[in-house]
This record gives sequence, structure tokens and C-alpha cells, in this order.
Amino acid sequence: MKTIKSFPRRSIWSSLLLVLVAALTLAATSLIQYYYAQKEIRNEANTLAEDQLEITKSQINDVLNQAEAAVRNSMWIAQWCIDRRDSLFRITQRVVEDNPVVVGSTIAFVPGYFDNVPLLAPYSFRDRTTGELQLRSLATPEYDYPSKEWFVKALNCESGYWSEPYLDEGGGDMLMTTFSMPVKDEEGAVAAVLTADISLYWLTNMVGDVKIYPNAFSIMTSQTGKLMVCPVQSFIMKKTIQEVVASMNEDTANYNALVNDLISGKVGNTAVRYQGKHYFVYHAPVERTGWTMSIVIPKDEIFGDLMRMKWRVRLLQILGLLMLVVILRSVARNQKKYQVLSEKKERMESELKIASNIQMSMIPKVFPPFPERHDIDMCASLVPAREVGGDLYDFFIRDEKLFFCIGDVSGKGVPASLVMAVTRSLFRAVTSHESSPGKIVTIMNKSMSEMNENNMFVTFFCGILNLADGHLKYCNAGHNAPMILTNSKSMLDVVPNLPLGVMSDMEFQEQEVDMHYDDALFLYTDGLTEAENSSNELFGLKRVASVLSARRSAQEHLEVMEKNVADFVGDAPQSDDLTMLFIHYMNETPAACKERHLVLGNDVSQIPQLEEFLESLVEEEKLDPGVFTMVNLALEEAVTNVMMYAYPKGTEGIVDILARVDDNKLEFTITDSGMAFDPTAIPEVDITAGVEDRKIGGLGIHMVRNIMDTLQYERVDGKNILSMTKNI
Repeated sequence: MKTIKSFPRRSIWSSLLLVLVAALTLAATSLIQYYYAQKEIRNEANTLAEDQLEITKSQINDVLNQAEAAVRNSMWIAQWCIDRRDSLFRITQRVVEDNPVVVGSTIAFVPGYFDNVPLLAPYSFRDRTTGELQLRSLATPEYDYPSKEWFVKALNCESGYWSEPYLDEGGGDMLMTTFSMPVKDEEGAVAAVLTADISLYWLTNMVGDVKIYPNAFSIMTSQTGKLMVCPVQSFIMKKTIQEVVASMNEDTANYNALVNDLISGKVGNTAVRYQGKHYFVYHAPVERTGWTMSIVIPKDEIFGDLMRMKWRVRLLQILGLLMLVVILRSVARNQKKYQVLSEKKERMESELKIASNIQMSMIPKVFPPFPERHDIDMCASLVPAREVGGDLYDFFIRDEKLFFCIGDVSGKGVPASLVMAVTRSLFRAVTSHESSPGKIVTIMNKSMSEMNENNMFVTFFCGILNLADGHLKYCNAGHNAPMILTNSKSMLDVVPNLPLGVMSDMEFQEQEVDMHYDDALFLYTDGLTEAENSSNELFGLKRVASVLSARRSAQEHLEVMEKNVADFVGDAPQSDDLTMLFIHYMNETPAACKERHLVLGNDVSQIPQLEEFLESLVEEEKLDPGVFTMVNLALEEAVTNVMMYAYPKGTEGIVDILARVDDNKLEFTITDSGMAFDPTAIPEVDITAGVEDRKIGGLGIHMVRNIMDTLQYERVDGKNILSMTKNI
């Protein structure tokens, strides 16, 4: 009977050392991955919480802005009616009737202002139950309005004052906050205070519904720390955050710091511990009011999935080590060479599959991509010749414009796939702020030429289709000319230009064409036309045009095209990547948008014409009158800036204002031929800073950004073009 010889001692120690090194490497890798995963998850939670805070703050500020505007817009008539006491109730009625966010309004006079009437405070309010407008007087001994915060503090605050939240018993009989401004008579003396009340029940619903994690909750505190929104209903408006912290049986060091941040209105986040559990508290102030909103997220909800994955990874690591021991035993049985080769092959196939999955994940592959839209039908496909390829396509919609591209990298395999990934990333990065195909391609070419050490290039076609009117701007960089399908089939007229990555200083020419309802654009790479069968015959453009003759949906077009190519090629191997993109324009009513023009000189004395122009537009289109005041402020600010600064002093110029109205939005395009200036590039103003610390300028564009829903600037043919839209 033969006996198996024992392994040499040196081989055993080498194997044990290999297992030990593998175990340490796996442990180190796991720790590093866990660290960075934890960091990324925390950053994601930070971003999510901060974004939610900003969104909620914006919603709150929108209501506050409406209330302030209601008071400011009524100030002139309040001053005019000081000596017309019969009209005072009507002033407060109009404030409530014309502004849905306002639940009550009063004009409360300074005690003794009228000799024969000690106190006078007519009050109009909307009944909480019925919604009907009610009238009453606040000049009663029980109410004593001269002692109220909203009255006392507003007397010396010309810019207006937001009161602490309070339960208005005897007035509006609800939880509210009040914005008040002093009303002066003709001699400049303060005669009264005009107010707008806002119910805080909407605030409770808005803030309380914030759920970015299942067990996260929100808190809103006033400037004195009073709890305005809280999961514990019995605490609302009855306890302060200081009292709650003082009653907790916890280490209050972090809590005291958190309370100080909330009271002082600081932005930030704080980690706290309560009853053995860790929480992150994200907080930010609501400007002007002194309120602070906080989102509290349990730590285990943020990192729960990561912790579960950590234990799974450890289990997999142990299994991996056991597999390594088995492999070492196989190596000891003289199968080392075969095992190594097998492992290399499997690893390469796995990596290529992963690379293919990563590459395919970078391009849109859900079709139809915009099922909610009826003005566009599109589909795309990419079939690489190898596991990974160099073809690409991409598209997205921004500002009602379809940005799309298609490209083909020189070469094959992994190098081409890497260049493909860079090209697609550059396209997304540049188009996030640029809306000219010529400039987009020029910027991409410059970047790719500077890092093109391997002399690879990319044929590329970039287009921007305005979905509202069908106007297509495009730029070609050495790519196959697309086929445009109208009443007939033809090749789109393109300037060839050079491919990307060849010359860094190449200026690419941009072209334009109008597409109409039912027109389509078919883009492809040369893997389609140069597909070969076993007889080395090419598929060719004639066969492409023949397949496109019938009317089909975008997806059906590509499916039929792929089938025809497969039937033509037969058993011949695929020699090149095959990529196709079909865009079918289906907007039947691009002209539904109504347009109006106004041309002014660069003279600020013509500004009143702008207000008349907008007022006429609002009346003719029967728009919400509430839109007029805010939009007029933004439009007047933008046009005034052009008049004062676009043209050199003493030079005459024009300001062209184009207004477009449709069912969804109000759009203004302001065009001038003055000096280049991008107002959207001005940094955000820190409005929380003091007057001494705040930089001069920037408040105008800050106001425009807050009023309008979108703001976009372009410099085209020596002209400044500023586009602003307001959703209606």
C-alpha cells in the first residue's frame, strides 16, 4: 500500500503565510470599504436632510412672502384712509379676500390717536370651520391689543415685524403668527399698525409630513425656543426646547450646544444620544421669523443596511478563506498550474462582465424614456461587438429641450470603453450649464484633446431639440450624417468637422433645422451600415432606408432594424459595435404658445411701459392677479439692470422683451446687444449677514431667483439672452 508523502515544511509555512496575508488583506479591505461606505452614506443623509430643509424653508418663505406682500401692497390705501374710518373695515377685508394665505387682518390705531375714540382696531378674519369672512373689533378690554407683541414691536419697525407664534383668543381664535407694519399719517407720525395673520396649522402639516427616513421626525422652534411643531402633540406651544432638554435624564452637554444653535438660528447638524440610541439632528433657520426647523434621524436608520452588509461581508470573507485553503490543497496535489489558469480566466470573464454592466448602466436603457410626455417618442439600442465597446448614446430633457448625442470611439475593447465613459461624462457635465451644441462639442473636444495620450478619437453628433416648437440645433464631429424622416427620407445636412480629440483648438460649426409634427431623426454608428455577411457584403444605407419606409413606433423601428441586420449577417461574427437612436417628434400644437413683444430704449424712464405691458398680458390671458406683483418685480429688476449697465454711458441701445404664455408657464426672454454679462453666475447673497458685513450688490438677482422658477443665460451672436419662467 502506497503512502502519500507529507508536504515539505517550507511549503506548509508558505501556505499558512499566504492564508494569513489573505485574511489580513480581506480584513483591511473590509475596514477601508466600510469606512468609505459609511462616509458616503453619511454624506448622502446630510445632503438629503439639507435638501429637505431647503425645500420646506422655501415653501414656508413663499407663504411668508405672500403675507408680507399683502400688507405692503395695502399700505398706501391704509395711509389714505386714516381719516376715513368708515373704509377701514374694507381695507382689512381686501387683505384677507385677495390673499388665500392670510386668515386675518386688522388696522389697529395707536391709543388716543383719535380724540373721540380711545381705541380702534377693525378686524377681518376667515372662520376656520366655514371659511366665511367674519368681522369684529379688537378694541375691547378683554383683548387689549395695545399690549400685544404684534402691535408693540411693529410701532418702531418700519420694515415690518413677524411675531412669535401665539393662540389668538378673542381675535382669530386660532394658532397663528402675525406680520405687522406701522402706518404713518401725512405728518410722518405712526398712526396705526396694519397686519396679516397666518394660521400655523398649515405649518404643522407641512413640517410634520417630512419623512426622509421611516422613523425620522421634524421639530420647529420659535425664536424663544417654543415648540411649534413636535411629534408630542401635548408639547406644541406649551413647552420650550429648553424645558424639554432640562427634563431629560441624559448628558446634556451636546443638548445644550444644540439648544444654543437652535435659538441663535445656526445652520448645521449635531449628534446626540437619548436612551442609549444615537440621533443626528439637522437644523436651519427660517429667515426673518427667528424660527428654526430641525430634522431628527436615528443613526441606525442611516447605517442599518451598511451594518447588515458588514456581517454578510465578514461571512463571505470567512468563506473566501476556506476556499483559499481548499485551493492550496489542490495546489499541493500538483494542480497548481491548471488552477491558476482557470482562476485567471474566470476573473477576466467576471471583470469583463462587470465592466460591461457598468458601461451599459451609464446609458439610458428604459424605453419609452418619458412615458408621461406625448410630444416625443424615442428609443435607442447599443450592441457591443465584444464584452465592452466604444459606442455611446445619451439623452435627457432640460428646460423643455431634448439634449441628445451619439458617438463612436476609435478602436475596440477596454480602451475604447474607457474613452466612451469619459465622453459620456463630459457630455453630461458640459450640457448641465451649456445650451449651444457648437459650444458643447468645442468644450468637449478641448478637454479630450488635452488628455489624449493614446491618440484615440471619437466621432460624435450632438443635438438639442426644442420640444415646444421643433427647432433643432446640432453639431457634427466627424460622425455619420443622421437620416431625417419627413414626407420623404433624406440625409441631414451636416458639416463634417473633425472628430473629438484630434485638434484642441478646433472650432466646431453649429447648424439648425426645424422639425414638424411626425418628423423623425434616425442616428446610428457605422456598425450598422458596415455590418458584413459571410460574403463580405455591407448592409449599406439603401437597406437602412428601406427598413425605415414603414411607419412604426420608435421601439418597433429599432427592433425591425436589428432583425434585418441579424438576418443579413447570418452566422458571420459581429465586427463592430452597433448603436442606433430614433427620435420621433410628435408635438401637434407647437404654436399654442402666445407671444407678445415690447421694445424699450436703455432709458429707465420707460420702465412704466413695462408694467403696463405686463398688466395688459395678465388681464388678456385672465391670469391670477397674484402673479402680477411678484413677476413685475422680477421683470422690472432684470430690465432695469440692462438699461443701466449693458451699454456704455452715453450710448443708445434697445432692450427687447418677448413674453410667451401657455397653459403651464409664463416665459420672458430679455435680449440686448450690450456688454457680455451673465447675471446667473453671480454668487448667492448671504442675506443673514449684517449690513456692515454684506457685500454691495447681488440683492436684485437674489430676488429674481426667488420669484422666478427658472433662470437661464446665453450669449449668442454678440447678444445677451436672459430667459425667465414662472410656473402658473
